[in-house]
Amino acid sequence: MELNQSNPRNSGLKAAVVVLSLLLLGSLAYMYKLKNDSTEVETKLTSEKGKLQAELEAKIAEYDKAIADNTALKGELEEEQAKMVELLEKLKKSEGDAASMAKFKSQYFQLKKDMDNLVAENNSLKEKNVKLTKDLDSTTVVLSDARVQIDTLNNQKTSLAKTVEKGQKLSILNLQTLAVKQRSSGKQIDTDKASKADVLKISFTIAENQIAKTGDKSYYVQVIDSKSNVLGEKKMETYGDKYLSYSFAKTIKYENKTVTVQEDLPVKNIVGGAYFVNVFDKDGNLVAKSSFTLR
Repeated sequence: MELNQSNPRNSGLKAAVVVLSLLLLGSLAYMYKLKNDSTEVETKLTSEKGKLQAELEAKIAEYDKAIADNTALKGELEEEQAKMVELLEKLKKSEGDAASMAKFKSQYFQLKKDMDNLVAENNSLKEKNVKLTKDLDSTTVVLSDARVQIDTLNNQKTSLAKTVEKGQKLSILNLQTLAVKQRSSGKQIDTDKASKADVLKISFTIAENQIAKTGDKSYYVQVIDSKSNVLGEKKMETYGDKYLSYSFAKTIKYENKTVTVQEDLPVKNIVGGAYFVNVFDKDGNLVAKSSFTLR
């Protein structure tokens, strides 16, 4: 009778144990699932934080490039970049929870939108600057070419002026000196003896020049003996800190045609030796020279 009474009790106890075991296993399974879900969420948030950080750093680098273009928007670009930098610093310091990440993403997308608009405007200005620079370069080239042409014309003008000036200079030819003795009758007799000579007949020719200026032309004739003494009037003409001692001066009216100039230079007590004759123009330039010898 006792065995029959214990069997129902044992069966109830076993059933209770089974139910409790099942409940425990269910709880453990639920807790495991919650833990896995939490880990997945944490991993996802960490990944999103890293991705957002990388995007912020990339955008900040893009701002550096845009700022380097140095357009009129440089100040605005720097201000917007500073906002990106500030958001990046906040992101790095955050724990990366869902609420914070949602806030950071919202701020980032707004800053990115502002950046896209600003960079597009900056690129437009950059293109305009490039075009303007090309236009300025083209203008500079044109001006440079014009300047070269002007310089060339000026050089040609200067060269032509020098050529004309050179061509206008008169040529002095056939500078000759003849020693003579003056008779009381007025007759002049050629001589090569210094002791007999009392007049030196000096002559030269001014050549024809059709482009030379007409008018009075002055020349200074200098006759020097072998001891460097100047014969004749011994007058002086100064040129700055230089001076010219000459025997006589001669002024001729020149009209672009050949002119022969003659002058008698009286001399006394000259001695034998070499004599030198120099002709200078009004500016003191030596234009002709010759020499002769008396016994």
